[in-house]
This record gives sequence, C-alpha cells and structure tokens, in this order.
Amino acid sequence: MDFRNIGDANKGDAFYRYKMPKMVTKVEGKGNGIRTNIVNMVPIAKALDRPASYTVKYFGYELGAQSKFDKKTGTSIVNGEHRTTTLAALLEGFIKKYVQCYLCGNPETEIVITKAQMVTLNCAACGSVSDVDMMDRFTKFIVNHPPEKKKLSKNKKVVNQLVKEGEAVDEEQKKRGKEAAKKKGSSCSGTTSKGTVSKKKSSSDISDGDHSPAHSQTDENEKRVASSSDDDDDVQWQADTSMEAAQRRIQEQLVSKVTVDMVMLSTKEEKPKTEEKSSSTENGTKSTAETQERRLVYEIKQHLEKGSCATQLISVLDSLPGTSQEIMNALFAALFEDVDDKGFAKEVNKKMNYLAAAAATKAGEGSQTVLLYAIEDFCSSSKASSKAVKEAGLVLKALYDNDVLEEEPILEWYKVGVSGGNKVSSLWRNVKPMIEWLQSAECESEEED
Repeated sequence: MDFRNIGDANKGDAFYRYKMPKMVTKVEGKGNGIRTNIVNMVPIAKALDRPASYTVKYFGYELGAQSKFDKKTGTSIVNGEHRTTTLAALLEGFIKKYVQCYLCGNPETEIVITKAQMVTLNCAACGSVSDVDMMDRFTKFIVNHPPEKKKLSKNKKVVNQLVKEGEAVDEEQKKRGKEAAKKKGSSCSGTTSKGTVSKKKSSSDISDGDHSPAHSQTDENEKRVASSSDDDDDVQWQADTSMEAAQRRIQEQLVSKVTVDMVMLSTKEEKPKTEEKSSSTENGTKSTAETQERRLVYEIKQHLEKGSCATQLISVLDSLPGTSQEIMNALFAALFEDVDDKGFAKEVNKKMNYLAAAAATKAGEGSQTVLLYAIEDFCSSSKASSKAVKEAGLVLKALYDNDVLEEEPILEWYKVGVSGGNKVSSLWRNVKPMIEWLQSAECESEEED
C-alpha cells in the first residue's frame, strides 16, 4: 500500500512520521445510479484517528451529494461520479479543519465536545486547545454525533498501573515518616526525663554529703552505680561531652587553677593538618563542580529564552565545555526546574523535541545511557520533589514511545542502578512497572519469533 504524509504542508518531508494511505476510489453503476466508492476509507480514517463516517459525511456536505458509510462492511459511498483528485483535495480540507492542531500543525489531536456544546481540538503534542468553527454545517453534525470514547489501550493500562504504583509508594513513605517521627519523639522524651533524674541526684549528693569537690564527685559516682542496678533497662545514663561540662568536672576534681589550665590546654588538640587539607580539597572540588553546573544551566537557559529551536540547540550543546553527561544534566535542570507546578511527564512531552535533539549531540555510542543517567541525577537531586520522582516511569514511557530511548539501554540502566551502591529507592520503585512491561513485551516477541 502506498503512503503519503498527513497534511499538504508536509508533502516534501521524507522523515515525517505521521502518514496515511493514498486514496483509492472506484466508480460504480450507470446513469442515475452512478456512485463513487472510496475503497480504503477505513484505513485512511484510522491513520487520521477519526471515524470513517465523519470523512464520508464531510464529502457529502461539500459536494452536495448523498453519502453513506456502512459500519459493518466498511463501505464508503458518495453518490455521483467524482475524481480521486477532487476527493483528495476535500480530504485535505477536512484534515486542516478537524485533524491538525491550529497552533503546531501536528495531527495528534482529539475531538472534544465541551459542556457548552462547543467543538475543540486538544493537541497531545503542544497541549493547545483549538476552537473549531461552529458555523460550519459539519461541526453541527459532530455535536449531534460525538465520537465514541476510546477503549483503554495497552499503553494507557500501563500508564494507569504506573500511577497507582506511584501513589502506593507515596503512601508507604508517608507512613514510614510518621512512624519515624513517633519513635524520635518517644526517644527525646525518655532522654529528657533521664536528664532530670541526673540533675536531682547530683543536687541531693551535694546537700547531704561533704561539700568538697572530690568527695561530692565520688558520692555521685557511687550513687549512679547503685541506681543503675535498681532502675529499669529503659533508663540510660548519658555523659555530657560539651566543653562547659568538661571544664566543670575538672574544676570539681582539681583544686589548683594552674592544674586546671594545664589540663584544659591538653584537651584542645589541634586538628591534623592532613585532615584539614583533604577536607578543603574535597570542598573545593565540590564547589567547582557546582559552579560549572550552574554556569552550564545559565547558558542553556539563555538560549532557550531567546527561542532557540531544537535544531539550533544541537549546535549550542556541542559548543559548551564539559562532558556529555554534565551537559545533559544541565539541560534537564534548565528545562524542568519548575516541574512541580506543571507535572514532570507533561513537561517532558511538551519538550520532547529538545530531548531528542540533545540525545543526538556528542554523537556515538552511549547517548541514550547519558540521557538515562541525567534523569537519575535529576530525580535524586534537590531539583525534583517526590511528586516528580513518582512520574519517572511515565517519563520513561513517553521517551520510549517517541523513539528517543530504546528497550536495551533502559533495561541495562535499571539493572546497574538497582544493583549499584548509588540507590535511589523511590526512583527504582516507580520505574519498576515500566521495566516489567518492557520485559514482558520482550518475552512475547521472542515467543512469536
């Protein structure tokens, strides 16, 4: 079957992904019973994602002829003799009015009838909503014969499963957080009560016994040993290790102020020079990396704000200093910093052309792996919240459906991430349903082979 691009404006684009079969017609009958049969109207309508009855009825309205579509047999009839070129031109008008997005020209739209009985085209590519001309006769036909609701496809079932899994993980994390908070509160209350007991005992020791520092400290230690055998196991004595407490204990044990000063000098140990050097080097390296990332993010944002298209972005990213991983991480930060307000998966779908272009830069093996590790870095950093991490599976699904990512790199990345030391548990839990779906699809294809 011969195919052509959807939309006359895309006629010369050899790489355009949206295609439909070329129209085939057949003239039947003679005299008053002559009619034109559109042989492949059903596959054409399927490629446009519109009911075949819509296109046949549109031809009838435009030609002023009776038209009929048989749903059981798929027969599409328009009364009269009509050339294929005439019907193809009318089909082009139907595509412009009721298929292509009025903003981006993408045919990936859905007809929606609002509560006010207005017909709109909702674009899945750019997210815009286009208002259809309500004065057109055919628009009124659509209102009276709304399109059937689509059944859930396999992809949408996977999406729903991913959402449910994400919500379950979120609830589990909330429960764990509440339990940890309760345990922390109980332990804090226990420590406070123990501190009060210690204070009371030390004051009683001073009032009852000898008032000399050495004697009072000895009595206090003896009473602590005795009380530890009598008290329950839940009471644990803790020594105060602050500098003020250490100085107070030394003054109680030693009489001479000179001795006190000597002991205090010995307790102030200098930090080893090697440790200071290593910590300063580590901090310097970390700060340099953060500065480099901020600079890359700033430069990418500058180009995006100027309205750079995906093609221009390729040359911009190739000209930036740094490794391909650093540049990809910076691109994610620049594109999705405010992702919490708009939704991670939705924003990825809107900016899919930028990610596809970025995956094409630094050409060579591993470009998809670099993109996957950029997603991991973004989800594990402070730039993304738990809400964004919950949609990580949806993001992978969108990139896979748009041929930006392939099955093998995704599975290998997940395997390394789960078994490695840098574990972001919530990320791997949220992408697990997507990985299982890919593995099951791979098994099915092997069985078919």
